[in-house]
Amino acid sequence: MIERGIPFAGRTEVKVLEMEPGYVKMMMPLGPNSNHVGTMYAGALFTLAELPGGAIFLTTFDASRFYPLIKGMDIKFVKPAATDITVEVRLDADEALRIQEKANEFGKADYGWECELKDANSQVVCISSNRYQLRSIKPTRA
Repeated sequence: MIERGIPFAGRTEVKVLEMEPGYVKMMMPLGPNSNHVGTMYAGALFTLAELPGGAIFLTTFDASRFYPLIKGMDIKFVKPAATDITVEVRLDADEALRIQEKANEFGKADYGWECELKDANSQVVCISSNRYQLRSIKPTRA
């Protein structure tokens, strides 16, 4: 769904390496995402930092009752990314339940995390702070 459901993401050749409730590990290949100096294009790094939000949503929340929105992201580029890059994100089951219960009660709930993007040598190349909102799907009136 992530790789094919968002055409832009598919063109980057991003791969989901592991995915389960509350956890995702993804990889962005350098080859199709390199820039004019042979390192990874900043937009590809931003994309890799943002995509786990959708993956975590798909495996963790009830998509028949809720949908996610990204409210904001801050990204710090630490060093040039000269290899394929990975990101891992975890959302604790108790925290996910709290978020879903709040969204159920109030129609929406904010949540977020920080993540590190790492190169093939496990060196951090970027750090992002991601802010999301889980919203209730309102029933439609006939």
